Amino acid sequence: MSGNEQKYINEAFETNWIAPLGPNVNAFEEEIAAYVGTAGAAATSSGTAAIHLALDLLGVVHGDTVFCSSLTFVASANPILYAGAEPVFIDSEEDTWNMSPVALARAFEQGQARRKLPKAVIVVNLYGQSAKMDELMEICERYEVPLIEDAAESLGSLYKGKNSGSFGQFGIFSFNGNKIITTSGGGMLVSDDLDALARSRFLATQARDAAKHYQHSKVGYNYRMSNILAGVGRAQLEVLNERVTARRSVFERYKESLGDYDGVDFMPELEGTYSNRWLTAMIINPDKISVTPYELIDALEAENIEARPVWKPLHLQPLFEGCVFYPHAEGDVVSERLFARGLCLPSGSNMTVKEQERVIEVIRDTIGVQITDFDL
Repeated sequence: MSGNEQKYINEAFETNWIAPLGPNVNAFEEEIAAYVGTAGAAATSSGTAAIHLALDLLGVVHGDTVFCSSLTFVASANPILYAGAEPVFIDSEEDTWNMSPVALARAFEQGQARRKLPKAVIVVNLYGQSAKMDELMEICERYEVPLIEDAAESLGSLYKGKNSGSFGQFGIFSFNGNKIITTSGGGMLVSDDLDALARSRFLATQARDAAKHYQHSKVGYNYRMSNILAGVGRAQLEVLNERVTARRSVFERYKESLGDYDGVDFMPELEGTYSNRWLTAMIINPDKISVTPYELIDALEAENIEARPVWKPLHLQPLFEGCVFYPHAEGDVVSERLFARGLCLPSGSNMTVKEQERVIEVIRDTIGVQITDFDL
């Protein structure tokens, strides 16, 4: 917490605004839109809800297809299933670890040949790093298919001077407890289409028609954020830039301390972008270091330090078995390679230097032993 949350929470209690509407909700929407640079925003109960609303607004229904990044958390694709549509997964590329424009172009070409273009494309900015938005936007615009930017992990990041989440027809953010700023649970849908955002608020409050009695002519959802949680978000937003600076400092310390190992690399930062470094992700080259990411995770866990693998690609998940997947190139599946070699290190904004040194020491000791064994 930033220390200022209680001020906004107290205001909500003192004015008796507790429900999913109120001054904090309105102000949080305005403040996020101003920060990101979009015409408006709509606060939701989660980032997943925001994606679902975006798909609904774009008319995605049963039988449609939606292209989606494969190297991401399942929440990016679950709303496709909520809509009854079929996800088609797109591989990553090495420069950003995000959606491959090469694979996306091939998916569109084959979709056009089958006369079944997607209804939307969901592009994820993994671990705070923006995807190659110029190339991806150009492909989507060429085929006149709307793009949803899943910026759940990249609030505060920049792509060529423009804020993450402000590309495409809709952008979404998450304020889950593990994000760079949090409302405990919550999300935000942002767009330059104010009519669509107004429609999203209607859908997110059970789609109640304008009548004195309770009348509903369309399926709606319970997807709005409470006024209390929006107050937490307002206080968190005030310190977002400080959080980004802290996360980038954490990343730099890891890179300076571990980057000299031959066989250790870190998630790149594409030229012209500025990542919030939500999580520091590193990869281990098995041709140079014998330790595996899981062995390193176990070594850290033995010292009561939590680390996680890189997201398992969605095209490998049992839930999506049988879904179409487009690799970056024939015989080159980038997302699977990153999953096999990668891990995410402790990266909290409030992490102390001493805490980080503990993590670095365990990694050095483990890799050092494995390098010796490997060389022998």
